[in-house]
Amino acid sequence: MNEVKPEPSLPAPEASSIRWSPARWILALAVASALAVWWWPISQVQVRNMILYSVGAVTLLLLGGWWLFASRAPWRTRLTVLAAFAVLVASLAATFRYRGVTGDLVPILEARWSTAPASAASLPRKAATSNNQDDSGRPDFPQYLGPGRDAVIREGPALSADWKTTPPQVLWRQPIGTGWAGFAIVGNRAITLEQRGTREWVVCLDVLTGDLLWEHGDEARYASPLGGEGPRTTPTVSEGRVFTFGATGILNCLALDSGKLLWQRRMAEEAPGCLPEWGYAGSPLVHDGKVIVSSGQDDGKSLRAYQVADGAPVWQGGSRAAGYASPMLCTLAGVPQVIAFNLRFITAHDPADGSVLWERPWGNRQPVVAQPLPVGPDLIVFSSGYGVGAELLKIGRDAAGKLGPQPVWKSLALKAKMASFIEHGGFLYGLDDGMLACVDLRDGKRRWKSGRYGHGQLLWKDGRLLVTAESGELILLEPGPSAPNQLARFPVFDAKLWNPPALSGDLLLVRTDQEAACLRLPVEKPE
Repeated sequence: MNEVKPEPSLPAPEASSIRWSPARWILALAVASALAVWWWPISQVQVRNMILYSVGAVTLLLLGGWWLFASRAPWRTRLTVLAAFAVLVASLAATFRYRGVTGDLVPILEARWSTAPASAASLPRKAATSNNQDDSGRPDFPQYLGPGRDAVIREGPALSADWKTTPPQVLWRQPIGTGWAGFAIVGNRAITLEQRGTREWVVCLDVLTGDLLWEHGDEARYASPLGGEGPRTTPTVSEGRVFTFGATGILNCLALDSGKLLWQRRMAEEAPGCLPEWGYAGSPLVHDGKVIVSSGQDDGKSLRAYQVADGAPVWQGGSRAAGYASPMLCTLAGVPQVIAFNLRFITAHDPADGSVLWERPWGNRQPVVAQPLPVGPDLIVFSSGYGVGAELLKIGRDAAGKLGPQPVWKSLALKAKMASFIEHGGFLYGLDDGMLACVDLRDGKRRWKSGRYGHGQLLWKDGRLLVTAESGELILLEPGPSAPNQLARFPVFDAKLWNPPALSGDLLLVRTDQEAACLRLPVEKPE
């Protein structure tokens, strides 16, 4: 009788051999790090975001390294998961497109099938059929931040707060070339800069219709992944001439009535290698027959003045790298001076010959954008984002008679990253890392902080504040030392709005890097 041998038993299926413990530790450490960054009192939103991005990137790298080299998973499984991850990334890239970043450096993604405004490069502009001589008597807005280069509008009708009964009226809306430039308005002419393809254009539109009056183009282009594409400055109009300063440093003088090029200077040739990281962003200053721009060159050539008549060089002065604020003229301690808010230095120049009157170190190598604000016969306030804050300086003379600054206070209550701020009644109103804040001018202490408007722009008119929010909304407030007092809101764009607005009478010109629009604002009726 044959002996039946029992069949050998099969080994029980093994539990998963993947070593999960390193992944758990990596994820636990990532969560703990993210929570610590989120709750840590970091005053700079953009710094917090960058740290969180770094935590996320390091976490993905560590998880990828663990999965490929230390997970003990079968190689077929490892490669399959890796291929699936690559397909996922490719699918996301095919679904969404990158549209830059917000002011807090948060990436903006939009679906590729979404309808974007048509590009100005692909649509012919409607030429004006007649030269509309507008005799409305509206005050001009001839340069960056208005006549005083301080974002305060002192002429024109008072704005009404009743936007429910009479909302703002959109007179026209149309595509525009890319860039962060603003409008200058003189009479019926509205002038701005834009990028179309490989050319940078100065464009003059009819303010009431948006029709093209003239344009001038130069072969030039600036672009960066974070800063976007196109020019960053606002034209300056003076005595029938238009002065523009492009992102690559082309200084043009054009005839206001026709756009004819009268003369041109190029910083790429005169100040080679000095192009700022985000492009030239300082709007030209016209004073006493000279147009003044910041080239940022060292060796006594940082600030430059040219003859308005023919573009001939007049003087050069200073040796500091250019910032992104615009040169401004003011009188402090009885002395006229041009203030250049440079990278890491504040420099005051004599407008007659460009010589340096005084200097003061500033900031932390991060961009300076907000305009300095004179607030008294010898007082001036500076403010920057990136955790720098604000400082009130008193300008006076020392025992030897030399001008110099003395700090009155320094405060983190106002960190104006991209928008200039305003003084009224002894208080400063500005966007502190994207939230509207009120700061007491006497001591730099914050009275309140409310309303997240992002990194938009501000204009002040008759005790009321117009805010063009980064989200594309227009907001009207009547702020005081006790509260912001928001009065009305009106949606204008569904896109990032960084460009400075321009107000001429009841007409407000606003634009993004895709569209431009003219709004007629409701005004108070005379009693």
